[in-house]
Amino acid sequence: MLKIILALAGLAIMALGLNIGLGGIATLGWQGPSDFFLVTNAKAFAVQDNHIRFLAGIWFGAGAIFLAGTFALNRFRSILFALIAMIFIGGLARLSSSDPLLLLSSDIFPSLFTELIIFPLIAFWIYRSSGKVYD
Repeated sequence: MLKIILALAGLAIMALGLNIGLGGIATLGWQGPSDFFLVTNAKAFAVQDNHIRFLAGIWFGAGAIFLAGTFALNRFRSILFALIAMIFIGGLARLSSSDPLLLLSSDIFPSLFTELIIFPLIAFWIYRSSGKVYD
């Protein structure tokens, strides 16, 4: 069951990476409408859009590592712990929002809960599976 959860997490992360990596700040619209901003400085936007695409590529790569972990869990164990720690830190970074009520909204809370609660539980599950899962 752990490997199925890791595969699903990996595929979801990869999809999010593709959505933003291929669509930029506007995204491909896989998570909802993408008409949420107005560009007032095309050059500055192009630079930031390119940076966002890079970050999305890293996110896609993280998802690919989760997926690879389903096939070689023992070899990827420490890498998965590091990625989960990064996801947890990303969740903590959300807490710096200037709008704390946004964190409780249905648009953000499920992601925040997953980052701060679900992924640490997956890390604990991986830790507990030590010696019980074979590649």
